[in-house]
Amino acid sequence: MLLLAFDTATPVITVAVHDGQRVVGEASGEGAMAHGELLAPAIREAMAQAGAAMADLTDVAVGVGPGPFTGLRVGVVTALTLGSTLGLVTHGVCSLDIVAADVQVEGEFLVATDARRKEVYWARYGGGHVRLDGPHVLKPADLAAQHPDLPAYGQGAQLYDGVLRAAGAASPRAAALAELVVSGRAARLPLEPLYLRRPDAVPQVAVKRA
Repeated sequence: MLLLAFDTATPVITVAVHDGQRVVGEASGEGAMAHGELLAPAIREAMAQAGAAMADLTDVAVGVGPGPFTGLRVGVVTALTLGSTLGLVTHGVCSLDIVAADVQVEGEFLVATDARRKEVYWARYGGGHVRLDGPHVLKPADLAAQHPDLPAYGQGAQLYDGVLRAAGAASPRAAALAELVVSGRAARLPLEPLYLRRPDAVPQVAVKRA
């Protein structure tokens, strides 16, 4: 097995290569509007660290969001293209699950990422990091009112610290995504972006003159 895993659902672009036993290559970059420019070089860097060629891959995994329209689409389309052209087994995983995989806490907790428009994407997790609710999009104050006692992890939690009970600002890590897939613990989703709402940019409709 040689798995290429990546996530572009947040401003952090993260890539990892896993050989079925361990992570053998990693790379990352950051840029809220630069996912298309950063993903391909990060993939090349991680593959070079692994000492492998694209033809050696057997699987590809991607975080399918929720996340902003442009960045999320870059990752999902790349995974779909690689899966189709190289004949790879594809794996879609909720990006909030990837953040949750790195959380070290007993009991229930929240993961929240920045959804812009003064909102967060969020999900609630229980024992074994099983997702109990979500993903959803909500204003931080409304989320805090629903779950006032739960610690919250992720960039969205850090951004609204004081409203949410921020306990850590972790971003999705491709290495964690790869471990979820290889271990069989990933809740697999179709390779379709989880937008949860309409994109910010919409086509303009021409107004017909009388």
